[in-house]
Amino acid sequence: MTEPKLFRITLAQLNPTVGDVTGNAAKARAAREQAAADGADLLLLPELFICGYPPEDLVLKPAFQAACRAAVEELARETAGGGPAVLIGTPWVEDGKLYNACALLDQGRIAALRFKANLPNYGVFDEKRLFARGPASGPVTVKGIRIGVPICEDIWLEESEEYENVVECLAETGAEILVVPNGSPYARDKNDLRLSIAVARVTESGLPLIYLNQIGGQDELVFDGASFALNADLSVAAQMPAFEESIITLLWSKGADGWRCSGPVVPIVEGDKGDYAACVLGLRDYVRKNGFPGVLLGISGGIDSALCAAIAVDALGADQVRGVMLPFRFTAQVSLDDAAKLAKALGIRYEVLPIADAVNGFEKILSAPFAGLPRDITEENLQARTRGTLLMAISNKTGAMVVTTGNKSEMSVGYATIYGDMNGGFNPIKDIYKTEVFRLSSLRNEWKPDGALGPSGEVIPVNIITRPPTAELRENQTDQDSLPPYDMLDAILERLVEREEPLATIIAAGFRADVVTRIDRLLNVAEYKRRQAAPGVKVTEKNFGRDRRYPITNRFRDNGKALPAPDERLVARAGRASADVFEG
Repeated sequence: MTEPKLFRITLAQLNPTVGDVTGNAAKARAAREQAAADGADLLLLPELFICGYPPEDLVLKPAFQAACRAAVEELARETAGGGPAVLIGTPWVEDGKLYNACALLDQGRIAALRFKANLPNYGVFDEKRLFARGPASGPVTVKGIRIGVPICEDIWLEESEEYENVVECLAETGAEILVVPNGSPYARDKNDLRLSIAVARVTESGLPLIYLNQIGGQDELVFDGASFALNADLSVAAQMPAFEESIITLLWSKGADGWRCSGPVVPIVEGDKGDYAACVLGLRDYVRKNGFPGVLLGISGGIDSALCAAIAVDALGADQVRGVMLPFRFTAQVSLDDAAKLAKALGIRYEVLPIADAVNGFEKILSAPFAGLPRDITEENLQARTRGTLLMAISNKTGAMVVTTGNKSEMSVGYATIYGDMNGGFNPIKDIYKTEVFRLSSLRNEWKPDGALGPSGEVIPVNIITRPPTAELRENQTDQDSLPPYDMLDAILERLVEREEPLATIIAAGFRADVVTRIDRLLNVAEYKRRQAAPGVKVTEKNFGRDRRYPITNRFRDNGKALPAPDERLVARAGRASADVFEG
């Protein structure tokens, strides 16, 4: 009986830092040492690992390109003494063109290069502006095994003339195993989508597939890892954890039915738990990768700041989180009590700094320019601006970063104050609707993610979760005195922001026309505020920032009427031949 062929592949689900070429190379080097200890034949690293992903316009700098190449060349030289080959993502300049590449390092040299053929240009991606399209190439050979290397988008089929079917090309040219390096950001319920795409490629090619994703926070984006491998019969060969670095070595065996593997299968967090874990990781990496010694935030006794405080402690530890209560005359005693209970439960440094003198001072200074004008929301918003000024002063003095606490619902309609809820360094709940803020707060009292640094058990006082949310603009006023109930508000916003539905469609779904029209108006006029907001974790497919870009100066408004049907009779259609002539 013939002994089966064996091939060991180490998957390094790691957390690179954009621009830290030396540090990323050190991570690759350490991973190769572990792969060698495991007897691996090949080490696989994520997309553009040497430079970090996404590098954005940094990748256009010639000095940066040269640094990346030099680091890859040094790693290649280190393979001269034997040991596992390395597949590492890197920017690569060839014939004056810049490519998103994967380099095979083996036997002391760069043994092969593969370039990404299908460049994503939607949502958070703009790779067509940065990189040249690569060809659909055949597999690379490692220890006699033919390995196909489609890079991320190369397995996401789309119906267009430009799309290169890289997997089909690899199957036709003799690939035996597909390895897919990725930089795929987290979004709620995205794991099912990734798996369905991989299943489709395995079904079409008949080849086993490894999907390796990076983890870590990069500005607004969070990469969740959750890498996996599929056998050719679509069974799950391995599942790696989400939201944590992990290195595993898979033993592949080739029998009569081809290559297959049986590795560890780890449960992954999804849904609300996935969103919470993403908020923790996003804040942790933003603070650590940018070199802040810790964070501070205003503690109001409300649910938004309570959830942000819990996230901050889970991300950084209580010793790196400072809470400041900044009460004014409208601050209720229950808010003061709940804020103190929260700080005690989380174990953070906490102080109370009354702001009456500062607010009254501003009002006194403004008495002359405001003379003869009625008192209105301007004076009421001075307290929020005062809080923002004081928090930024503490930040400037101590170096701690201000965590902002405006949720997606209130940022959508302009109820988050620029110099209060929005002014600061980073916002972990920027992409979390208010209804989910309540859910995540209750969830955190029952569960915390693996690796979280905060205490277990009830850390957010139940009274904060059950008490009606207050805007603290006027005494005893609640947010919902002027907004519809949050479940209704969020349902309307989800249709307006995530789905871009016409108002007529939303109204037809059963929402009151006057409410829908008002929310749409508030969404439009608050665009300038959102442009000034701090960056924050992205957990949906359309966050404010990278995904949803609207002009501030914009006079278009949906009138809520049924959309007019296009009149195709008015359009002259050119024939294909005449169009080709016109295009030259």
